[in-house]
Amino acid sequence: MIGLMFFLLVLRAVGVYSFRTIAISTGTIWRWGCLYGIGFAVVALEEEFHYRGYVLHTLAQGIGFWPAAVATSALFGYSHLGNSGETWVGLFNAGAGGLLFCLLLRRSGNLWMPIGFHTSWDWTQTYLCGIPDSGHVLPGHLLSGVFSGPSWLTGGAVGPEGSLLLTVLLFLFWVGICLLFKRSALRTRVAG
Repeated sequence: MIGLMFFLLVLRAVGVYSFRTIAISTGTIWRWGCLYGIGFAVVALEEEFHYRGYVLHTLAQGIGFWPAAVATSALFGYSHLGNSGETWVGLFNAGAGGLLFCLLLRRSGNLWMPIGFHTSWDWTQTYLCGIPDSGHVLPGHLLSGVFSGPSWLTGGAVGPEGSLLLTVLLFLFWVGICLLFKRSALRTRVAG
């Protein structure tokens, strides 16, 4: 959530994004927020268990963690190919996001951190900000955010996933996670 808000604040600062106003009635704010929270938790659970759970673990036993992480992240990126208006930048960033989730898994030692990050990212895009999430703009969003700049910067109809700025942000997340989590909890458990 913090990463996406940073992304949007940068876009706001350069004048290509506006947060606008509240888009739903006050009586439905909590209902939509909870509905999307539950829905995106289910999506994150399914995708993280599918791409960073058993398959990654099993493949890593045969070829090593990072080669397996690259392979499953490439599949994760490829799974976004059918999304509305998807671009090569969006596919790359989806794969890079998958690799970031692998790093979160590796450094934390369990799937809960990638699941939480994934859930909060999708919830913030769809519900809180009302911007495209992998090319989908759904009803019941709190704010009516609007992009008004070049697609390479804003992501266009794909949303942040299609932005080159997000590519840079994913790299910064990677560096931050490496600095924050110096030693893998998973390695500690296996070694100790």
